[in-house]
Amino acid sequence: MLIKLLFWMIIAFVAAFGLPRLLTEILSIGKIKTVDSSITTRVAIVFGAGLQRDGTPSPVLQDRVKSAVQLYQAGKVEKLLMSGDNRFVDYNEPGAMQVFAITLGVPQEDIVLDYAGRRTYDTCYRALHIFGVKEAILVTQSFHLPRALFTCNGIGLKSTGLAANLQYYRKYSRLIWNTRELAATTVALWQVWFSHPLPVMGDPEPIFPSEN
Repeated sequence: MLIKLLFWMIIAFVAAFGLPRLLTEILSIGKIKTVDSSITTRVAIVFGAGLQRDGTPSPVLQDRVKSAVQLYQAGKVEKLLMSGDNRFVDYNEPGAMQVFAITLGVPQEDIVLDYAGRRTYDTCYRALHIFGVKEAILVTQSFHLPRALFTCNGIGLKSTGLAANLQYYRKYSRLIWNTRELAATTVALWQVWFSHPLPVMGDPEPIFPSEN
């Protein structure tokens, strides 16, 4: 009886978490590019990934910004949309991302800040509906890209991805991130296909007004 119960619990876990992750992995095939193979697109979206105690980008976020800067310097994109959390006065992900990108040589006028990108869905939704982005290169690590690509493409924002894997991450960190992605991916499928939550909105701020 116990073995049978355990078997069905494993089946339920795989169905609830493993299959959604597998689906997004399959759907991302062919959409993850290198800097050189990326098709020229006007905007790159950089997803927030936490700050250090001194308010500077975490190592993971630094890699995302560096990778986006590589796209920009290669002439693959015109603008960088930095999206992150700024719910608290002393926590400003987009601002920290901007400062770091400027130190790497990106002009401030080519950086756009989204202060309400609290989660992947919010970033994709606001990029489309607030900033008027219809096509973009998504910049984040490979563990996050399948979910980000599924979400943005699923709501109508045509996207490819660039994996910001510029350093070796500890096995423990990778285990934590990939485990978290199991649940987050299931939530992403629910949001895109069923619940369609409305994130924090505001007045439209199109990056390229002539296109909207």
